[in-house]
Amino acid sequence: MLKVKYKTTLLIIFCLLVLSLQVISAQTLPLQDTIIMVDPGHGGRDSGTYYGKIYEKDINLEISKALEEELTKNGAIVYMTRTRDIDLSSIYDSAKKRGDLYRRLLKIKETKSDLYISIHINWYQNTSMKGAEVLYNSINENNEKLAKSIMKEFKTDLGSTRTIKTTDLYMYRNTTTPGVLVECGYLSNPTERTLLQQEDYQKKLAKSITNGIINYLKKKGKIKYVI
Repeated sequence: MLKVKYKTTLLIIFCLLVLSLQVISAQTLPLQDTIIMVDPGHGGRDSGTYYGKIYEKDINLEISKALEEELTKNGAIVYMTRTRDIDLSSIYDSAKKRGDLYRRLLKIKETKSDLYISIHINWYQNTSMKGAEVLYNSINENNEKLAKSIMKEFKTDLGSTRTIKTTDLYMYRNTTTPGVLVECGYLSNPTERTLLQQEDYQKKLAKSITNGIINYLKKKGKIKYVI
């Protein structure tokens, strides 16, 4: 009889331990099981904007890798449209750029991503223009909410004075998966050009984007426990 009670007590303790670990996991990993596609813009033959030998495609990839790491630390399942200096077009594509973008969209669909983040760098003729900003397409009503949440972090963490904007570019108007285009700064601005190449700043951007995603999901009721 005592053995039965002892086993029952151990079972109860074990169940409570498992339950507490699940709660702790939810608290410390707010993006647990959230599938996120990180899309480093450009690549391969397409350098994006550039300054001398400083190419947007390279900075996009480094920021995306930092973002992948930060999202994974918070429990997300992260996929990347590219992990090296390539574009996704096929040798059979007559329009290489369109082919590249189309295959990025396919990756979002095939992985059944809950949301996507497309990483880019801005350029403007006026070199005083600076600041990270977020663009969205209204094809999904949640896109604006996600954009506002990330933009709020940019304002708080980076001191950006930019605002969210709409975009009608091919990639963003052709997927109903929630997601946004993040312009991480201006390569044309001397100060920001230096910052964007620094690992610490890339990680800072990644953390701001991640916090924006967490707060967005929290407001949607997708996250029950956040510390």
